[in-house]
Amino acid sequence: MSVKGMYMLNSPEYTEEKIQEALKILYIDRKNEFHELSQVFLGKKKLSETPNWKEFILNFCLDVGDSFKTWTGQKPPSATSPQKALTILRQVGTGMNSMNKLTHMLNISYNLSAEFKEIYKRLK
Repeated sequence: MSVKGMYMLNSPEYTEEKIQEALKILYIDRKNEFHELSQVFLGKKKLSETPNWKEFILNFCLDVGDSFKTWTGQKPPSATSPQKALTILRQVGTGMNSMNKLTHMLNISYNLSAEFKEIYKRLK
């Protein structure tokens, strides 16, 4: 696994070994959610053709979790917050035909992010 290029996972607060272990545990319980999000981002591509697809999905989920803090006022906005929010909405919203589906995908992303952080924190 490599977190190169995945800025949310490549932060000093995470180590690659614990990321891999936490991701493995999370994927066991949340396989369906990972596959649902992968259909949004990777479309009809075969997952086997996309290296590090789980890390890519997790990185996006962590981005949504971080952005949620800005959207709810828990964290002050940065200079790039508006662009980041629009990018997230555009990535998730492509191909969606209702706000309910868009919200569903954002909820899945946020929940995966929160669960990953909890699992990561509990690992020794």
